[in-house]
Amino acid sequence: MLVTRTLRLLIAVVAPGTLAIGLAFAVNASNNGNDQSDLAQVRGAVARFHRVEAANAAGWDLIPGLDHCFESEAGGMGIHYINVNLLDTTLDAQQPEALVYHHLPNGKPRLGAVEYIVPAGAWDAEGHGQPPMLLGQRFHLNSALGVYVLHAWIFTHNADGIFEDWNPRVSCPE
Repeated sequence: MLVTRTLRLLIAVVAPGTLAIGLAFAVNASNNGNDQSDLAQVRGAVARFHRVEAANAAGWDLIPGLDHCFESEAGGMGIHYINVNLLDTTLDAQQPEALVYHHLPNGKPRLGAVEYIVPAGAWDAEGHGQPPMLLGQRFHLNSALGVYVLHAWIFTHNADGIFEDWNPRVSCPE
């Protein structure tokens, strides 16, 4: 599948240089990560990217093979703008690897969520016994792409939960 090959190629290019960086967490260890103040900090860190042009200028872009609106029976995600410079094993709540936009009824894109992405091979090679954890949430494996992921719906309400992948309020334009 082109999507899998594209992302794995990106990870292969980015991941080898990341082992010397080490692992940094931007989560305050004094709380459980579910605190609304943590999510408010994330909102503040990415608020300047409500316009796609601002995200592009800062390094988030469409990646061939992943450059479409994602939708399932459970709802939609939207379109993922990915910053390939952030695809490593470093976790920073205020620097998500992807900004997820969905279309409003008028056709304009809206920043609805952020997505944290960690290359599974690189993470596992470092000897971690479990998937990554951030904002009090455990990432889950997207085996088709070979990455651990965590969505946070910080600008568009998700009735299924802030950290669910799919949002029933989001759909892709036809």
